Amino acid sequence: MMRTKASVALAAMLLGVAALPGRADDQPVAVQIVDAMNQVFGSHPGFRANHAKGVVVEGSFTASANAASLSRAVLFDGSAIPVTVRFSDATGLPEIPDGAAEANPHGMAIKFHLPDASETDMVLNALKFFPVATAAEFRDLFLAVAASPPDAPKPTPIEQFVASHPAVPAALATVATPESFATDNYFGVNAFVLINQAGDRQAVRYQVIPDQIAHLDAAAAAKRAPDFLMSELPARLQAGPVTFHLRAQLAAEGDPTGDATKAWPAEREVVELGVITLDQAVADSATAERSLLFLPGQVTDGIEPSDDPLIELRDAAYAESFARRGS
Repeated sequence: MMRTKASVALAAMLLGVAALPGRADDQPVAVQIVDAMNQVFGSHPGFRANHAKGVVVEGSFTASANAASLSRAVLFDGSAIPVTVRFSDATGLPEIPDGAAEANPHGMAIKFHLPDASETDMVLNALKFFPVATAAEFRDLFLAVAASPPDAPKPTPIEQFVASHPAVPAALATVATPESFATDNYFGVNAFVLINQAGDRQAVRYQVIPDQIAHLDAAAAAKRAPDFLMSELPARLQAGPVTFHLRAQLAAEGDPTGDATKAWPAEREVVELGVITLDQAVADSATAERSLLFLPGQVTDGIEPSDDPLIELRDAAYAESFARRGS
């Protein structure tokens, strides 16, 4: 079934997930999502079904004094914690031009290597909030795209879905192509709960903010080399380290933690959790990417998932994609 360029772009921007050709009721939604990615973008052995194109770098994270008051997690004790970070383009296309509109939102996944050899992850996107709130809405969105070929009567199912789900265009309006992966801001659209030594609990959403934010307009992005983001970051690191500030936006009473489409008010307090310093690109990024699995719900003591159902869904979809990566 042929789809309009606009509807494919919409699906691609929604974290690179494209239209389901139909759904098998006996399959988990996460499996249906990965099936859809593989059908639309092709199956590319060794690559992720989504955010297929990326680059891996390394560095460390050092927490601020404020962090320990919010969480007893070891990564917030002030010591230097090694990190592996993967930046990526959206879609399941390994050769997508970095400046293409469909490559938004770009991603940043962080793996913290803890002193006991365990790991905890954060998975963020350059998207301030999520377009849909539940697995069922994912499914309905994809089915709407599938039912909207070029000759579909107006309004098409995807047009009707977008009209009835205002978070979709609102979320997509928050993305833009960066001049560099080092000049974009990244947001954890899912809420997590930080727990301190006293047992106090605080719901937060993570933010990773660069020292300088710089984006390109669509025309300028389209003129850049196809791999400009992937090549620029390693070159930048050869000249010196890149730093980001890890921050936590604190929820107030009544702020929703189970709906990723609902941004918290801008006036909510934002606390500095520490500094991420990236100092080198991995020598063989392509090989490193194959063995890396980042799971939003993989957390350590002192951090818990909130009641957001998308955390579990993302874990399941990423694990399914990882299982297929070498096949």
